Amino acid sequence: MIHLYFDSKTGNVQRFIDKVVQITGWQASKIQKDMIVEESGHLVTFTTNFGKIPALTEEFLTQNSNRLFSVTSSGNRNWGRNFAVAADKASAMYDIPLAFKFELSGTMEDINQFIEIIKNQYYDSKRGSKKLDIA
Repeated sequence: MIHLYFDSKTGNVQRFIDKVVQITGWQASKIQKDMIVEESGHLVTFTTNFGKIPALTEEFLTQNSNRLFSVTSSGNRNWGRNFAVAADKASAMYDIPLAFKFELSGTMEDINQFIEIIKNQYYDSKRGSKKLDIA
């Protein structure tokens, strides 16, 4: 079973996750303060303040990065080079492969592409491979 952990402020990531879960049946858990994960999985978050990792996501990463196979972020293309940059920053800071970036709550094409990436691109639990870095 694939596990997704997500942070959503405006509901965009929540809508994206809801569609992914509806299609796949994967498990999804919204990040909570002081959350410790028992099942390894994938993180989906958002980018805030024109290029920052949300505080709750950062706390989650500090406590759980060793249990994450990949990171994905939503963003707004109006932010230019800062589009969904939270994923880039989390990937670099915590050595987690970058899986995908999508705008706002994503299109059906984005959702299907994300599902295919998660199903087919992460190869092991060691995170030794950067094969996910295709975003």
